[in-house]
Amino acid sequence: MSYGCQTWSLTKALIQKLRTAQGAMERKILGIKPKDRVPCREIRARTNVVDTVKYVEKQKWKWAGHVARLQDNRWTQRVTEWQPLHRRSRGRQTQRWQDDIVLWKGTTWERDVRQRERLQDSAEGYILQWMNKVS
Repeated sequence: MSYGCQTWSLTKALIQKLRTAQGAMERKILGIKPKDRVPCREIRARTNVVDTVKYVEKQKWKWAGHVARLQDNRWTQRVTEWQPLHRRSRGRQTQRWQDDIVLWKGTTWERDVRQRERLQDSAEGYILQWMNKVS
């Protein structure tokens, strides 16, 4: 369910879809029907499965550290730093991969995550920030 999640731009709609799919899978595992009206918290306690959104954010943060530490000008680093030549269209801007990281750590996020100790210290705060934002 989370294949390639390191590069996702999480929006509220995508988060809702992930949570809905995970809830449906957990209910199927336990054999619980929606008409049984069992709360999601109880189902999560029975299955001991990690929240998908939390897992996705953790993986994204680890990937951001990996990309920031690249030294040999690979395409992953070049794409992260790339600025398009044309202007973006009118209306609300689409969420980019880097936008929520910049929102959390600022424009100097790459300097902060190059050191693994800082990356691991910041990971939990980043995940908690996301969980509070979408709850």
